[in-house]
Amino acid sequence: MILDNFHLQGRVAIVSGCDTGLGQGMACALAEAGADIVGVNVSDPAQTRERVQTLGRRFLDLRANLSDISRIEGLVAEAKTLTGRVDILVNNAGIIRRDDAIKFSEKDWDDVIDLNLKSVFFFAQAVARQYLTQGTGGKIINVASMLSFQGGVRVPSYTASKSGVMGITRLLANEWAAHRINVNAIAPGYMATNNTAALRADQGRSAAILERIPAGRWGVPDDLAGPVVFLASQASDYVNGYTVAVDGGWLAR
Repeated sequence: MILDNFHLQGRVAIVSGCDTGLGQGMACALAEAGADIVGVNVSDPAQTRERVQTLGRRFLDLRANLSDISRIEGLVAEAKTLTGRVDILVNNAGIIRRDDAIKFSEKDWDDVIDLNLKSVFFFAQAVARQYLTQGTGGKIINVASMLSFQGGVRVPSYTASKSGVMGITRLLANEWAAHRINVNAIAPGYMATNNTAALRADQGRSAAILERIPAGRWGVPDDLAGPVVFLASQASDYVNGYTVAVDGGWLAR
């Protein structure tokens, strides 16, 4: 049955930045499909842990600031304590800093690039090494953005980082597809999360955004459930290097 290709029973998924929002939604979707979850967060992912465990899956709570890539090898080693293997990585942790490009600081540049791009590459590298050791192949799902495709305004380091995410997703797919390692990305559109609360509260700005979205609504974390399970499952075994926009049609306008 085709639906059997989507199940994740017995798989272990590392999901970074899953304490709230989109990361939480993706972690819970993977758990609902059968995966055990290794959450890598700075803050306590209490709600995510409870939701995953309610679904009957295990949740391993690891804490790390991924701007420090020296922690990554150890995180992968700890993740293996669940079943002795890792099958899925969702590189979701990220930040954004806003200011006019003419005034943008080196610190705001470095902070965003280190977490949004540098850690994505080195986490993918560490997990791919584990896949090669296992000899099983595996899935890597990076979180890109509409600003992987567009320029945006007042977010230069974020735009650079997310454009880079799409680029390294393609590069890693080129190098690793022959090893049965699928590297793809998801590019969320305007989502109703904590990060967009102020934007949604601005009636004029929110109305302008909604007018541009053919679906006529803001996205929600559940909108990423189907795409992340697809990219994490056997159903996507011949999908390599692609960035899936989940944006209600924003980029089609």
